[in-house]
Amino acid sequence: MDVITAVMLVLLLLVLAWSYVLGSNSPKHRGKLAPGPYPFPIIGNIFQLGRKPHRSLAKLSETYGPLMSLQLGSIYTVVVSSPEITKEVLQKHDHVLSGRTIGAAAQVHNHHNISMAYLPVGNQWRKIRKICKEQMFSNPRLDAGRSLRQEKLKELCDYVRECCVKGRAVDIGEAAFITSLNLMSATLYSEDFTSFNSESTTHEWREIIRGVVKTVGVPNVADFFPVLKRFDPQGITKEAEFYFGKLLEMFEDVVKQRLHSRNITSPNPPPKKNDMLEALLDLGEGSEDAFFSSNHIKHLLLDLFIAGSHTTSSTVEWAITELLLNPTKMSRAKNELRTVVGENKQVEESDISTLPYLQAVIKEILRFHPAGPLLIPHKSEADVEINGYTIPKNTQILVNVWAMGRQSNLWSSPNSFEPERFLDNKVVDFKGQYFEYIPFGSGRRICPGLPLANRMLHILVASLIQNFDWELEPGTKPEDVDTTEKFGLALHKAVPLKALPVKLTTFQP
Repeated sequence: MDVITAVMLVLLLLVLAWSYVLGSNSPKHRGKLAPGPYPFPIIGNIFQLGRKPHRSLAKLSETYGPLMSLQLGSIYTVVVSSPEITKEVLQKHDHVLSGRTIGAAAQVHNHHNISMAYLPVGNQWRKIRKICKEQMFSNPRLDAGRSLRQEKLKELCDYVRECCVKGRAVDIGEAAFITSLNLMSATLYSEDFTSFNSESTTHEWREIIRGVVKTVGVPNVADFFPVLKRFDPQGITKEAEFYFGKLLEMFEDVVKQRLHSRNITSPNPPPKKNDMLEALLDLGEGSEDAFFSSNHIKHLLLDLFIAGSHTTSSTVEWAITELLLNPTKMSRAKNELRTVVGENKQVEESDISTLPYLQAVIKEILRFHPAGPLLIPHKSEADVEINGYTIPKNTQILVNVWAMGRQSNLWSSPNSFEPERFLDNKVVDFKGQYFEYIPFGSGRRICPGLPLANRMLHILVASLIQNFDWELEPGTKPEDVDTTEKFGLALHKAVPLKALPVKLTTFQP
């Protein structure tokens, strides 16, 4: 049941009772509130979100400005859609505006009280961020797992080569998902979660991760009207409990197996692995970070896998889609790989810095199809004045990254796929300093896995286009390719891209 249907079903029950509740929860006019569309009684502006909120909110902001207010049921919300105000929110007032609005789905299995994504900015959150930065995503730690990731890329190329020989189309999103899932698992704990020959296992993992992404990302009427939380009218909390539970159970098995391995002392103990899980368990045994239990590790692994596998595979699928629809840009990227890397050498992570056009392709994809179009919602912990308007305490804050990537005053030809724009503007990167372009966020809530995502995105796209020429399936014209988006925790293609690897290049790994 979608949110619109659910709202209609409960609307009659709420008309009288909620009028009082909504009035008591509305922000008090302690100052001038940001402009916005008139909120309807009880439901506010919920129906104006539509099925693609990033686009609907961008359209509304053209009328009401880059700092716009909405009433989503009982949740007072402001939407930010300019780099100047984004800088105010994520940098100048970051200490006050770094709270989180936590939906019912994220609260299952007590996830919100353990997850780095939802914890308030405090001592526990800082410790986990520090662990991620120093022990998981530092360059030395990532370099240590480079050979494992290279092995996963070879498996991808072997699979696509097999499809090429058999004349079989490749589901780009699924192939990227399997590879990114195994890249993550190889980096985190030196094992594979699935393989190209394990269709049932792959399907199970994809369904579970999609389930988590869907339940967290879909608008939930129980979040708009907390009085309905206990009734779960859309069944979202029930679904979330199932999918989160399945993932946590799997990660619990992983942690238990590693702990068992670490405790074997004779006669031939297995060699200690040099991966992130080992580093986390070492920290958990230390006195300073003893708070970091196996339970914390499970929830951290859940966060990392959801953020890493789904968003990475979606971004790779968009990249191959846009390159197929723009053959001259595909040709330029392939020629750069042939020239710089060579025809008889597999592209490696160390090559990324020498491939400016490939870098431009990835930057452009993250502008054109940002994985998190509205980022994870922030929440104000106190009243703040921005641009002459008051943002009251407990306001939900949405940063419309997608809208800023499509504004003509910031980008030339914003609705066209033009990697070349980043060759002319080399100072722009996605590390949170250029507020017109923050696909990974900015400030203290910036995505901690950015260093790993940076490597994975470049090397995945490079491996696919270096080793193979690609064509659309027979009978499919470029104008027939469906580029419809499906909104959720990540913005992915509604219709999967299937493409034919029609000819091997002269490269043979």
